[in-house]
Amino acid sequence: MRFLSFLLLAGLLCTCAPSANEQNDGPPPRPNILFIMSDDHAQRAISAYTDELIQTPNLDRIANEGMLFNNSFVTNSICAPSRAAILSGKYSHLNGKIDNLSPFNPDQWTFPEELQKAGYRTALIGKHHLQAQLRGIDEFRGLIGQGSYYSPVFVHNGDTLDAETGYTSTVITDYVLEELQRADTSDQPFCLLYWHKAPHRNWMPDTVDLPGLLDKRYPIPANLRDEYEGRPAAAYADMRIADMFTSHDLKVTGDYQNPDPGTGGATFIKNPRWNMMDNFHRQLDRLTPAQRAAWEPFLQRVGEEWLEVKGTERELEWRYQRYMQDYLASVSSVDRNVGRVLDYLDESGLAENTIVIYTSDQGFYLGEHGWYDKRFMYEESHRTPLMIRYPAAVAAGSSTDALTLNIDLGSTLLDFAGVTPPEDVQGRSLRPILEGNTPEDWREAIYYRYYQNPNSFHRVARHEGVREDRYKLIEYTEEGFEGYELYDLETDPHEMDNRIDDPELEEVQARLMNRMVELKQEMKVPD
Repeated sequence: MRFLSFLLLAGLLCTCAPSANEQNDGPPPRPNILFIMSDDHAQRAISAYTDELIQTPNLDRIANEGMLFNNSFVTNSICAPSRAAILSGKYSHLNGKIDNLSPFNPDQWTFPEELQKAGYRTALIGKHHLQAQLRGIDEFRGLIGQGSYYSPVFVHNGDTLDAETGYTSTVITDYVLEELQRADTSDQPFCLLYWHKAPHRNWMPDTVDLPGLLDKRYPIPANLRDEYEGRPAAAYADMRIADMFTSHDLKVTGDYQNPDPGTGGATFIKNPRWNMMDNFHRQLDRLTPAQRAAWEPFLQRVGEEWLEVKGTERELEWRYQRYMQDYLASVSSVDRNVGRVLDYLDESGLAENTIVIYTSDQGFYLGEHGWYDKRFMYEESHRTPLMIRYPAAVAAGSSTDALTLNIDLGSTLLDFAGVTPPEDVQGRSLRPILEGNTPEDWREAIYYRYYQNPNSFHRVARHEGVREDRYKLIEYTEEGFEGYELYDLETDPHEMDNRIDDPELEEVQARLMNRMVELKQEMKVPD
């Protein structure tokens, strides 16, 4: 009887006892964060946005399993200032990084340091381009400057390492996987900044992408031969594909062209030692014998094709195809390597509680207006890709047309981590949008400002502007280029028709001018 009573009591206790899940009731674990960023990645070069140029199945996974942002923009379309804006949550005039030459103060507040204070393990692996090691990073493995596509050199927690054998996108990813494996054995949440060099100039493909690459053909933009009517600042800029370096950019070696006839955005540089043919050969010298053997037949064919088209009507279109072949091959390598990381998250069980962001420091011109590079407030460089996956909160296959900015990303991650950013942070959390509840007071216009002057790289005049859903106003403030441009993005999505003098848009112009004044006051932009 005593044994029977014991069994009944044990059964009663088991029935009444909470389940394992119930025992763990309480706040859910804080999410891990994987922040993936590439450099100069145009929205049009991701098939989640459009498949006219390339298939990116692994990047598309993030959008398909999360949210795709259709209207994501930057505050200043140039590499280092954009990264500073993301880290600080502030516009360039407040974080101090207004261009690639100005210093970045590493002692200022950044969202990774705030997460570190909240108990996160933080890491930055890849390109950071800020010429200073950030505070608040437990594991830092950064490229020096722009880095190279082959045999990259890293700084590891303050120590400069020997060159790594391999292709940079792959090497960066190898280190990211090492960091994830460490995180997988720990209960500590992590924030891992996984920042690629690619597809930044000079777009050197991995050897696995060389076979068949020169046979690929891409659709030619309708405005490849833009004459820049009504847009004097655009006409002055030195970023035309027609003026690219034939060596550094298009991969023509000295056996087929010497000296290099291109300006490459460096018209103002008069130093004869700045020889891009020599620079390209220094990049080739970074190849291992096996890599060089893969490149040699490729370079031979490029040179022979160049001699056939040089000075003919076919030259511009050949230049365009050459550029696109290398640029998109660099994107393909990013996509493959991101796939390796996403697979690890799935296989390790980390995926369910990890926020995955994919973005770029800005967009890029892929032949539109006859250009490469970025800087202008025109759509191709003002826009940036943004996809966010978080199974615990974000519906798979969702999308939004809300106007978002790169300064919003830090606030978003802190929100999910349960951390409040300082009051002077200018970005807004995207969490409500990600959870399907876009606030009624969400921004209806965005402010932009570019600071470098027309005597620097690419000769782009200083300008600022405001963009609503349909209309965009740009003001050029540089002496010799003063004036406005006004675009109706619904009827003129390629921004070919400056309608600043169109009487039909007088009210729109007045509204946008007032809106820019209001936004500058709100963003504390100095006069």
